[in-house]
Amino acid sequence: QVQLVESEGGLVQAGGSLRLSCAASGSISRISAMGWYRQTPGKERELVAQITSGGEITTYGDSVKGRFTISRDNAKNTVYLQMTGLKPEDTAVYYCKLHQVEGFKVMDYWGKGTLITVSS
Repeated sequence: QVQLVESEGGLVQAGGSLRLSCAASGSISRISAMGWYRQTPGKERELVAQITSGGEITTYGDSVKGRFTISRDNAKNTVYLQMTGLKPEDTAVYYCKLHQVEGFKVMDYWGKGTLITVSS
């Protein structure tokens, strides 16, 4: 089992910045991708950013490219999301995800989510 704990979100003004962190604990594989997703009421959860286990490859959703940066510290089993140039449309609940293979199973673990509100 893996547990994911996200940092607190909060209220930010448009144009502002915020950094989220997500600490993983438990049975973490050496090869595990981590990422951030977000969701607003009535919409499907969407990819914000993801990063491979060694940090070699990062992927971003189109709406955040150039504004958000994902990184990870494997010594701390923590993934970060640096958000800059925040817009009201970035308002959402942000979820951390860890993806890894366990034996013959592919497992996805999710954090409980943290709310980011961007005011105009």
